[in-house]
Amino acid sequence: MLTSPTTVILVHGAFADVSSWLGVIDELQRHGIAVRALANPLRGLASDAAYVASVASQIDGPVVLVGHSYGGALITVAGTTENVVGLVYIAAYVLEEGESLGELQGRFPATPLVNNLKKWTYPVEGGEPATEVSIAEEAFPCVFAADVSPSVVKVLAACQRPLAASAFTEAAAAAAWKTKPSWALVAGADQAINPEVERFGAKRAGARIVELKGASHAVTVSQPKAVADLIRDAVGMTN
Repeated sequence: MLTSPTTVILVHGAFADVSSWLGVIDELQRHGIAVRALANPLRGLASDAAYVASVASQIDGPVVLVGHSYGGALITVAGTTENVVGLVYIAAYVLEEGESLGELQGRFPATPLVNNLKKWTYPVEGGEPATEVSIAEEAFPCVFAADVSPSVVKVLAACQRPLAASAFTEAAAAAAWKTKPSWALVAGADQAINPEVERFGAKRAGARIVELKGASHAVTVSQPKAVADLIRDAVGMTN
């Protein structure tokens, strides 16, 4: 039986880094909740999920996994780890087993993100260079963070981390929400992931859903208290 305090693990998505969780971390720590924010490798669904699962499995006691955006796909797979007791999706992809990001979002109208991705290459040991994508800086404010102050958006755009393009076609090896309770926050004004994608996945998973109508994709930055409140609910209900 798990008797240690619950630890919250925060997993950022594409085009972001751990700093996107700062306000959420502050809110959780003020309420005495143990929290870790992981530096997501952003190199591929299987390998990134394996990393998240590895960290979770080495923590003593129960873990609540929280995934923003692409991070939602990762916790869907990593959440099968034995000591994970809950999943929280924040403006996130909630995949079915055998489903890819591209397949899920392809069922719904595209967002402005699609036409504002910039391609880069990165070296792969023993192979040809691979492709990664980021958001064009001029489009970043409206696509990613329309409800964040211009000065902060400039910093976010400069700090964004690209996602390996191959991540869009990798299929999820598992869907932990089938056996673990889940919560979801839908960002109603999201221009990176269609809010309908977020709603569909959350409903399919049977998640307890909160929707913030005017929230952008960067809801962890613009509304950290609302995000932290949902995570606190998950922690309270899984203890």
